[in-house]
Amino acid sequence: MSPLDTSRAAFPVTRMRRMRRDDFSRRMMRETTLTPDDLIYPVFVLEGKGEREAVESMPGVERLSVDLLVEEAREVHRLGIPALALFPVTPDSVKSLDAREAYNPDGLAQRAVRAIKDAVPELGIMTDVALDPFTTHGQDGLIDDQGYVMNEPTVEVLVRQAVSHAEAGADIVAPSDMMDGRIGSVRAALEQDGHIHTRIMAYSAKYASSYYGPFRDAVGSSANLGAGNKYTYQMDPANTDEALHEVGLDLAEGADMVMVKPGMPYLDIVRRVKDQFGAPTFVYHVSGEYAMLKAASMNGWLDERAVVLEAMVSMKRAGGDGILTYYSKDIARWLGA
Repeated sequence: MSPLDTSRAAFPVTRMRRMRRDDFSRRMMRETTLTPDDLIYPVFVLEGKGEREAVESMPGVERLSVDLLVEEAREVHRLGIPALALFPVTPDSVKSLDAREAYNPDGLAQRAVRAIKDAVPELGIMTDVALDPFTTHGQDGLIDDQGYVMNEPTVEVLVRQAVSHAEAGADIVAPSDMMDGRIGSVRAALEQDGHIHTRIMAYSAKYASSYYGPFRDAVGSSANLGAGNKYTYQMDPANTDEALHEVGLDLAEGADMVMVKPGMPYLDIVRRVKDQFGAPTFVYHVSGEYAMLKAASMNGWLDERAVVLEAMVSMKRAGGDGILTYYSKDIARWLGA
């Protein structure tokens, strides 16, 4: 009998509720499980020492200076979370039209990678390869006179950024910019420079979503972007077939893993990607999703632990192999309770 075969004996010979009656039997037939191994913890790093800033639109999330982030990394490792994703808060003084700070070997992200790797070498470090934290206009690339993000010139800078991260010790570089052809260019540069073990997690199906607002507040790019948008390079939320084309291209160009972003509003995309390619597929439970659950929970409208774990299981059930979520530490503690 196949898993989808419905030719079972009728009620009362078959009582579906039998297996649901007790906790032990519900656990025995549980199809989807969640563990700390499924999590990646996104963190924000800022300049200074002993600096800690709350992100107002993301209660419970803070921007940390490198020294405090090292302590955070130790805790993440103790909780059994395999990796963290690093996002720098770039000072306005070093933002520019050409985003040159993105590949500064002594830049904030590069210094943070080295410090964390020195302190917790077993913890995986993933870095964001994108230019919006480094541009004066908040776009993910270099723009022409009309404000259009230019593809090839942007890819050239992204390649230099990715290599600088690999040289600093990043285990995973994660291009999140949605430029055409950037995965192949990054892979070729990494191979040429001897970084043959550096993994690429491609944000392959990244949608032009309205759920990113709190993240842009956290990294300080929202003011630069202003009333602008990213419709010319991030995907239209109405499209699904396009996501499969994007994923296929990125895998062909050398991506080791692919990302669907955002998470819960796009679980149909996760399922299609996993069914079509079978490649390691990750889901980003983005800042807006976090903020909604956190705000409702703080108001007593939702049971935070219950709804967060349900959300995570839904992403695993849809086909996600792992989840980037700001709830990672909470989830690891809940699962260990």
